[in-house]
This record gives sequence, structure tokens and C-alpha cells, in this order.
Amino acid sequence: MSTIQLYFAKGSTFSQRTRVVLLEKGIDFTPIEIDLQNKPDGFTQISRYGKVPAIKHGDIEIYESAIINEYLDEVFPEPPLLPSDPGAKAIARIWIDYANTRLVPAFNRLLRGKDTTEQEQGRREFTEALLYIEEEGLGRLSGSGSYWLGDKFSLVDISFYPWFERLPLLEYFRNFTLPSETPRLQTWWNTVRDRESIRLVANSQSYYLERFTKILGEPTPVGAAQK
Repeated sequence: MSTIQLYFAKGSTFSQRTRVVLLEKGIDFTPIEIDLQNKPDGFTQISRYGKVPAIKHGDIEIYESAIINEYLDEVFPEPPLLPSDPGAKAIARIWIDYANTRLVPAFNRLLRGKDTTEQEQGRREFTEALLYIEEEGLGRLSGSGSYWLGDKFSLVDISFYPWFERLPLLEYFRNFTLPSETPRLQTWWNTVRDRESIRLVANSQSYYLERFTKILGEPTPVGAAQK
């Protein structure tokens, strides 16, 4: 088959997921960066939702990162990024869904909530998600391994990773850091961030802070509201 064309945005969490998959598998691809505020003609014919990432592989056009990533894992099976056992694969998919439907919305509500009430709801939900991951995810599944499913880096790790890269945003704007009750999670993140594929797609802390300061403004100093 022909070389894959990857449509992505530098600051997109979901694009980072697919970029990591391509790098982990050593797949030849042509990167095409998309300005989501000024989408090029024809892009929505490939990505019908108008979102990134999207890929074109021969006559096949796919969008939505979780779907793209499973496609890549099936078409380019080495190294595998999901278990071969159907039961274990189903569990992995549950955790990918947990990232998409629980962790990500809570992160976004905490960071981008329209008022303090919504932000505090996000803080509670994000903290609960982290503690659940600590015990039910890494605590039960990884065993003594370095990654979510043990010794093998997987789509589960990749699905969670981009939001941990953005934790400095929560610290800067919302005075939030990882709870002390999450030592496994902190060890996992220290391991994942050192992988070559992750380093190659990572953005700097200053990149995120500059970008979100334009969106959110400067944070209010702790205690300033009481003065």
C-alpha cells in the first residue's frame, strides 16, 4: 500500500496519540499540518468531522484517533500495541474508553470551566479519575511492569499520555498537582515521558502556557479574591 498521509495539528492531543503509534511502529508517513482555524479545501472530504487526526492510506480515509490507532495496529501488526487475547483486548478498550469519556472531560472542565463552580466540579472528577486509575488501572493491570498492561507499551498508555504532558497547565492556571496518593501513576508517567516516540511529538511547557494564556488569561493569584 502507499505511504500514509497524516493530517494533524501540533497542539492536538488526539493527533499526538496517532503520531506516537506511527513512530512506535516505524510506519512511513507524510505529515500534513492543518490549521484548524483555516482548514484547507478538501480537508473535510477526508475528515468528515473536520477534526484531526485523520489519515489517508491508499483509497482508505479514516478519522477519530482511537479508530485510526486500531486500524494501524491491525494493518501494521509489529510491534503489537494491543493484546492478542480477546478478553485482554476488551479490557484495554475499556481503559481507552475511560480516557476518552472520564479523564479527558474532567481535565477539560477543570482547565476550561466557565466559572469556579464548573472548575471545582472538574477538580473533583479529575481527582476521582486519577485515584481510580491508580488502584483499578495501574494497581491491578500493570503488576510489576512499567506500563498499563505490564511490560509492553500499548494503546492504553498512548491514549492517556497527552493529558499528562499538559499537567503544567493545571498547576499554573488551577493550582492542581497529582495527588500524593498516586505513586504508581507518577512512576508510570516518568517512564512514558522518556520513550523516544513521546519525546519526538512532545511540546514544551512554554508552548502550552503561551497558548493557553491567550485563551484563559493570566491566573488569579491564590488568595487574591479575598483581598
